[in-house]
Amino acid sequence: MRKNDVIIGSAESLGTNGEGIVRADGCTLFVPYLLPGERARIKVLQTKGTVAYGKAGEIFTPAEERVRPACPVFTRCGGCQLQHLKYRYQLRFKQQLVADALKKIGGIDCKVSACERSEKEYGYRNKLQLPIGRANGENVIGFYAERSHRIVPTDVCPIHPDWAEKVIAALKTFMETCGLDGYDETTGEGQLRHIVIREIRRKYLITLVSAEREIKGLDYLLFLLDGIFREYSFYLNYHPENTNVIFGREFRLVKGDGIYEGVEGGIVYEAGASTFLQVNEEVRTKLYARAVSFAEAGETAIDCYAGSGLMTAMLAVKCGRAYGIESVPEASACAEALKGKNGLWSKMINCCGTVEEYLPRILKEEPEAFVVLDPPRAGLARSVIETIRQSGVKKIAMISCNPATLARDLGLLTGSLVPNERGELVKAEGSDYEIAAVEPFDMFPQTKWVETLVLLKKN
Repeated sequence: MRKNDVIIGSAESLGTNGEGIVRADGCTLFVPYLLPGERARIKVLQTKGTVAYGKAGEIFTPAEERVRPACPVFTRCGGCQLQHLKYRYQLRFKQQLVADALKKIGGIDCKVSACERSEKEYGYRNKLQLPIGRANGENVIGFYAERSHRIVPTDVCPIHPDWAEKVIAALKTFMETCGLDGYDETTGEGQLRHIVIREIRRKYLITLVSAEREIKGLDYLLFLLDGIFREYSFYLNYHPENTNVIFGREFRLVKGDGIYEGVEGGIVYEAGASTFLQVNEEVRTKLYARAVSFAEAGETAIDCYAGSGLMTAMLAVKCGRAYGIESVPEASACAEALKGKNGLWSKMINCCGTVEEYLPRILKEEPEAFVVLDPPRAGLARSVIETIRQSGVKKIAMISCNPATLARDLGLLTGSLVPNERGELVKAEGSDYEIAAVEPFDMFPQTKWVETLVLLKKN
């Protein structure tokens, strides 16, 4: 099989990114947006040994599971991978995705529960994050293409609420009227880089990220936003550095209170412009309630990567005592405010710093604690895994949005993966922890991503 070859083939299954897998001429060919059972004309785009990547042309036998995508830029925008697949089959795919990752990467063969569905298949995201740039001398507002920083322009995004479409239109009007340009990553020219909006109980935290400290015509943008949102706060974020990080260090509150309250599981919490919160509130409620159900009254809980302290507080109420570890100062400050609002002064201890720094200290004082891990997509640092294994913690709940890093970290925690003399991870006979539950939650419908909750118990 060579580049630019055109073949006729059928997909057998779906790969980890939701692409169809076709076997032909001794090669495994990955074809995005091709479903199992579909026979299609495929152009080979790239080959590497016995692995190839292709693009589907005419589909001769569409699958029964195929549906018409809701988004006009689906297949060009990198945000969604599964809009062409009926939702119930998306759930089955994600359940199998987690099971395959655990077995192939972590050497763990265990039962994976059916994926918990989202009641909203579209319009579920409470956060909009739009890059603003330049292409061919024109401003572009949209979303990045898959594995690139090329912006695919769009006027609407179906996985966001209706207000997202209105914001895109207002931003275009503002830039055209005031003569402002999107930021060009190659030249460093242009003023506007991103707009980020977070919804909390129908109140909105809006941050405009700019390469310049002052933006002309800002009052006009606020006027346009007044016509969209009843109550909002507006930040101008100064970000002059040529990096992929969305926010710069300097935030200036232009309008509003800057922090808003939400309620989850009976806990009143606060969130600011850069506070982490799950993007699907309905699924988050189910996920957090299930994680807290693993805790027992009278034990101490340690919530690692605690964000604004929401789950820490829920654990404190259930257990009677909970530590929260969070490295972002703003989020940790919100957790402190949350502690006061909910009367948890004697039950909730917030630690502003890294998990690597604080977890060993706390476990020395609380060796019988229930540990909750909710790390970023890259997973756990090796030192955190070693701290847990050496401490002999008896019960762990782990939340992950990345099945691959989840499988790796679980393999290291259980002992089914061990590093060899070269530092490479190899399969072994695990015995340290038993996996008592693996429960996927569909936090991100229409995408390849899945949130997974795992309960581990010490053997």
